[in-house]
Amino acid sequence: MTVSVVLYTSDLRVHDHPPLRAAHEGAQEVVPVFVRDPAVDRAGFAAPNRLAFLADCLSDLDRGLKDRGGRLVVREGDTVTEVRALVRQTEADEVHMAAGVTGFARAREARLRKVLEDDGCRLYVHDGVVTVVPPGDVTPVGSDHFAVFTPYYRRWTDVPSRTPLAAPRALVVPSRVRSERMPRRSDIADVSPGLAAGGETEGRKRLGSWTSDQIDAYGNRHDDLAGDATSRLSPYLHFGAVSAVEALHRARKRGGAGAEAFVRQLCWRDFHHQVLAARPQSAVADYRPRHDRWRRGADADADLAAWREGRTGYPVVDAAMRQLAYEGWMHNRGRLLAASFLTKTLYIDWREGARHFLDLLVDGDVANNQLNWQWVAGTGTDTRPNRVLNPVLQAKRYDPDGSYVRRWVPELAGLDGPAVHEPWRVTGLDRASFDYPDPLVALPDGLARFRHARGAA
Repeated sequence: MTVSVVLYTSDLRVHDHPPLRAAHEGAQEVVPVFVRDPAVDRAGFAAPNRLAFLADCLSDLDRGLKDRGGRLVVREGDTVTEVRALVRQTEADEVHMAAGVTGFARAREARLRKVLEDDGCRLYVHDGVVTVVPPGDVTPVGSDHFAVFTPYYRRWTDVPSRTPLAAPRALVVPSRVRSERMPRRSDIADVSPGLAAGGETEGRKRLGSWTSDQIDAYGNRHDDLAGDATSRLSPYLHFGAVSAVEALHRARKRGGAGAEAFVRQLCWRDFHHQVLAARPQSAVADYRPRHDRWRRGADADADLAAWREGRTGYPVVDAAMRQLAYEGWMHNRGRLLAASFLTKTLYIDWREGARHFLDLLVDGDVANNQLNWQWVAGTGTDTRPNRVLNPVLQAKRYDPDGSYVRRWVPELAGLDGPAVHEPWRVTGLDRASFDYPDPLVALPDGLARFRHARGAA
């Protein structure tokens, strides 16, 4: 019997899965395996919310494989060691996996390729599993990647995308291959109480309802904080429980301005992946150094703590941070405002904010999280690196009646309408009626400090 191994990483689905399809077509038996690697923990990416969502995804993937006669094999240990052991046990001829873009993923792939070659087993790394367009497929003249989004978007839209693949109808997994116990959400402590359910079943349900009757309004409403009119597909895309290629095809089939606005967001995701693939150090170092002298010391630490706790005195920022703590997710406009406030108004290192987001975000990955933070901080690909988002003006524009703020900052629920965005204007007994801090810094003072530090005054 010919045997192929499918190594699952951030592609936890059975639909539109090129490695699974190739393994199924090329061998009589297939071993789908996910390795719980302690190296991920040591790297700091095993946050409770993502571990809980991962447990949902693995259980759902196992059910999806069982529906086709297969099952998911779960192992714990070094990925390369565990896959090699499976190959030797089953005498597998091939291993199939999705390509990654992080330094960790590429190092893992290189190690795996070497040990498999020594054992006479071929490693096939499939592009276009995690992203729509593989990093490096679209490049400008004279460079290995695009550093500005708009020209990348123009080229990206012209690239023909592959047709989504159906899930295999039947799979055979060798009965002799053992699996460790499937992780469960209930095993994980400190999970955000409002964390969404994970898994391909839930992700495909969300994708179907989104593209059939909600996407039309996306172009006009995606920045509406209270309306919550975004797709909320980002966690499922991050874990690969939903295929970005299938999301693209469904959106384009629907058509219209809302669909195109959504497609543009899929392109942003690919854009950040191609930047990170070309510049792995941008996960921790400035993509474009601005020679920042970020604030440090006791005062900066106190401001950072207040920001993390949602106690900055600026209600829309605090609402966003509290949504993050409760749901493990944050509205995209909230992410922009929270990040701009930390890096530009408080002038605190973007890495501090990126670390906190990765501690809580269920969709937190290196490419999108780090490079979006750099974009906002002005050390990344933003062509206007010194832009500063005013949280009050932004709140009045994207939460005009204050509903989003009142939902997440209940101590201000007694303030009507847009007055909730400027509680420091309330005086006397009315001000004493709610426990909410004064602003950490006046916006003009924060702006002046930032401009002076950047030499942009």
